[in-house]
Amino acid sequence: MLEDYFQRVHELLTLIEKEEGDRLREAARRVAEGLRRGGIVQLFGCGHSHLLTEEVFYRAGGLVPVKPILIEPLMLHEGAVRSSRLERQNGYAATFLADQDFREEDVVFVLSTSGRNPVPVDVALYAKTQGACVIAITSLKYAQSQPPRHHGGKRLHEVVDLVIDNHAPVGDALLTHPKVDVPFAPSSTVTGATLLNGILAEAVALLAESGVEPPVFLSGNLEGADGHNKRLIARYRKRIPLLDGEDE
Repeated sequence: MLEDYFQRVHELLTLIEKEEGDRLREAARRVAEGLRRGGIVQLFGCGHSHLLTEEVFYRAGGLVPVKPILIEPLMLHEGAVRSSRLERQNGYAATFLADQDFREEDVVFVLSTSGRNPVPVDVALYAKTQGACVIAITSLKYAQSQPPRHHGGKRLHEVVDLVIDNHAPVGDALLTHPKVDVPFAPSSTVTGATLLNGILAEAVALLAESGVEPPVFLSGNLEGADGHNKRLIARYRKRIPLLDGEDE
């Protein structure tokens, strides 16, 4: 099964590179343009999708102006079953959306593999009302196989500016076994991390090629990195308070 999983992930990433390449480059172009205009990248996901919002935050080799939207009741550590229940609840997003600072120059990634639950849809809709560019990472095959739970009858891919398909199978799991009753071995975290890091890497190159110094973190475990990182954090701390946890 180990070899099977690696093979399936390799096949999936190859498919994504082939089928989504143009949209990935467009996403990178929008990120670079937003950063040139003084915006930031914001990311939202519920449950395991929230892991991807943290993957690219405060990341060695990653862009500095990246803000995860971390709503703890929608994360796993305060109750996994409860987080799933709240994600499905129409109107729940209203409990935190008013506190979010979305701007026209921002790019907002909303991450949901099934794309059917109300909270990610409402986050996307609200970010669009604020003028932000909203990009979904979702599975079209999965989303189109299930009825929407949003009261408006929409799925995530139907309400955003740009859709990146992670090509996850229905149910996310990649493998089967004759002695196991259900499919197993999920795909969306490994593909999602690859998609996001690839988009941001391309955005870094686009910024550099346009004459803009890309604001990229050095690993904090490299000697001399602290000064570099603190200088960049100071530039973005007002928009991204999560970056700044140190005493002055």
